[in-house]
Amino acid sequence: MALWFIAAFAAYFVKGLCGFANTLVFTSIMGFSAANVDISPVDLLMGCPSNFIMTWRGRKWLNWRIVLPLSALVLLGSIPGAALLKMVDVERIKVVFGIVVTGVGMEMFIRETRGRQGKRSRALTTIVGLFSGLLCGLFGVGALLAACVGRETEDPDAFKANLNAVFLIENTCRIVSYTALGILSMASVRQVLMLLPFELAGLYAGMCSAAFLSAAAVRRLIILFLIVSGIVLAVSNLRIV
Repeated sequence: MALWFIAAFAAYFVKGLCGFANTLVFTSIMGFSAANVDISPVDLLMGCPSNFIMTWRGRKWLNWRIVLPLSALVLLGSIPGAALLKMVDVERIKVVFGIVVTGVGMEMFIRETRGRQGKRSRALTTIVGLFSGLLCGLFGVGALLAACVGRETEDPDAFKANLNAVFLIENTCRIVSYTALGILSMASVRQVLMLLPFELAGLYAGMCSAAFLSAAAVRRLIILFLIVSGIVLAVSNLRIV
């Protein structure tokens, strides 16, 4: 059980620091001792309180012209994603998504080093939004969604607030779909209640740490986590392709 506590604290420390990547940290640590079918429901339920806290904390930066369209795109993708989770062997898709996340992170890095110049492609944002929903529905991984929101926001606080607002909407709908599909159970709920103090402690520590960093440093940290997330997602599944 100690590994679950460590994973919860570490995952949500990263969440508090950069606004996402908790799922990849949590599943990477827990993958050594638990099956993905047991990890994903727990991570989903843990995500809701942290998403609410970060959305409420950054409410003055919320932009509904970002949140609502992206939420709609994510939900369109997450519905078939949740169904595919039960019907299809989807590991190979992770490699493709990992490459996409890495590519979008690199594009953000190039824009950052060039002073964030250049016009954003609305078509690309729409495509990324749809695929991010599919990725959330399949694995609960929000890295691609973070890349999408990162293209639409300049300030790290605005990034975190808008991203977690979309996460909150998506998580709520995915809880309903996972319950209907029989993926969630009372055992998952009991597990989350035990992990909640460690999650909240990690989230608070991460948010406090972020306060000591400059906006530029946090922005670059976000891009770094995006690139690393994509690489980890792809490389960890190459053996089965």
